[in-house]
Amino acid sequence: MTMMNIVNQLQGIGVSPGIAIGRARVIRQQEAGMTGVALTDEAAVRREMAQFHDAVGRSTEELTELMAKAETAVAEILEVQVELLHDPMWEGEVLTAIGEDKKNAGDAVLEVTRALVKTFGDMEDEYLRARAADIADIGKRVMRHLRSEERTREGAADIPEGYERGGPWRSRPNEVLSGSVVPGRDRDGAMNAVDGADTILVATDLSPSDLIALDISRVIGFATRAGGKTSHASIVARLRGIAAVAGCGEGLDAIADGDMLVLDGATGILLVSPAPEVVEQYIERRKEQLATTRFLQSLKSKEAITMDGTAVHLSANIGSIEDMEQALEYGAQGVGLLRTELLFMQSNSLPTEEEQFIFYKNILVRAAGRPVTIRTLDIGGDKALPYLPLPKEDNPFLGYRAIRISLDQKDLFLTQLKAILRASVFGECRILLPMIGSVQELRQAKTLIAEAKEVLTKQLLPYDADIRTGIMIEVPSAAIMADQLAKEADFFSIGTNDLCQYTLAVDRMNEKIKALYDPFHPAVLRLIRSVIEQGYLHHIPVEMCGELAGDPQATLLLLGMGLRDFSMNAPSIPVVKNIILQTNMTVARAVCHQEMNKIV
Repeated sequence: MTMMNIVNQLQGIGVSPGIAIGRARVIRQQEAGMTGVALTDEAAVRREMAQFHDAVGRSTEELTELMAKAETAVAEILEVQVELLHDPMWEGEVLTAIGEDKKNAGDAVLEVTRALVKTFGDMEDEYLRARAADIADIGKRVMRHLRSEERTREGAADIPEGYERGGPWRSRPNEVLSGSVVPGRDRDGAMNAVDGADTILVATDLSPSDLIALDISRVIGFATRAGGKTSHASIVARLRGIAAVAGCGEGLDAIADGDMLVLDGATGILLVSPAPEVVEQYIERRKEQLATTRFLQSLKSKEAITMDGTAVHLSANIGSIEDMEQALEYGAQGVGLLRTELLFMQSNSLPTEEEQFIFYKNILVRAAGRPVTIRTLDIGGDKALPYLPLPKEDNPFLGYRAIRISLDQKDLFLTQLKAILRASVFGECRILLPMIGSVQELRQAKTLIAEAKEVLTKQLLPYDADIRTGIMIEVPSAAIMADQLAKEADFFSIGTNDLCQYTLAVDRMNEKIKALYDPFHPAVLRLIRSVIEQGYLHHIPVEMCGELAGDPQATLLLLGMGLRDFSMNAPSIPVVKNIILQTNMTVARAVCHQEMNKIV
């Protein structure tokens, strides 16, 4: 397709698949400013604290009302915001700013919120970075009540009058697989699409509560200046079948109300004022995407078997029961990675053994016999817990993190291990140890697992005595020593994200050098192939749970290397499965041979 007639093309991040064609509705945000008014006496401090508590209470009531109207998955997103409202990392610091620094409640909220938004926004982990939007959202909500003003921006749900309700391009969230919906209904003629009555929201960012309040019969897409795939707004968009593009940058500022837009939520492309013939081309592309989506949905119950009979196991990476539900919708055969740190991040204090046990048990029960691999706590680096202070380090990614913390803080580790072991009787459960760099670390961890088993035995609590213990291969030393580690571990799981970063000495979040981050780099591929080979030689399973596992461009290469267990973000499963179903091992080995020969 030629793009010669496009007036303006912006490149963002595709966060919710689908093609939307409609008119822009621009939401301008005006951020509240600091007043600089200081408190002069204790009576004023008490008054401001009372007003803050009242604003938090009213904000909680609003969110609770929204939760009552929302579907389960969306309600869980709002519940995170309710927890944030009462999190000591936010609420506690606001009260400290009022009580000790004598700031008025509004200034205290703004100061603390901005600081936390920056802290989370600078984190490398995409999931945690996306929480900055939730913190900003609760700050705005509380500020609205504190200052008793009208909202400082036009409401996201305020779609202009005259836009036809239930127009020809409205989304149909239940029509196809959740998360892969291609919104829109066909209509005769491209010019009718241009004249249609549907809305594409344009904003700096959209909060989850904004999107939940939307009448989606009048909104078919959104484009934001900021945000990413794991932001809650993006999750809501996927759940509701709204095509969306995030991270469009400053170019979005030039868009005006009523501008004609074409938005591709798969590629991240946003076209502004395209020519009629370009719109025609996107109408045809949308028809093709809908057909593809329906086809991929039809693969849900099929096993991933190559044309010559090689079976491949496709699992999902998850962090919550909500993710578990989505994984099953996409046909996951199990959970290859349960990120337990997300439970810790969403808590106000270290989760108790009982709280962890219930969380792991619920996942295993919902998995209904499918294998679930639970990774032990992986914090440090860019992932911090406010209630578990970690030392400030010049290079935290090479410092005190993951298994190093667990082996050092044994009580914390034993609590988690006991919870996992207790839950193991409710399904097929495995333990995965992150960032193992030596045989000694693995042996230390196994000793503590044995200790946890002894404690449960004395307490007469049941557990799977034969639970398997594996390790993440994400540190180059582990990949190089895979032959020795394979004698001690029950399975390997290759974490390509960190393995690539550490092997190439490239911080993928560093704008100046992130182009050097390449999981297809010869050095990285050699390490991956070596780990797979050592797994076969020592008769232990080798999985991959890094981003490369879900990259369609890598599927044949990894198959040819001998990988048979892939774990990925759930939406990638049907795409990878389709590739597997349409190939054979002769082709896969040929691709592998060709790629590996390029690096010799």
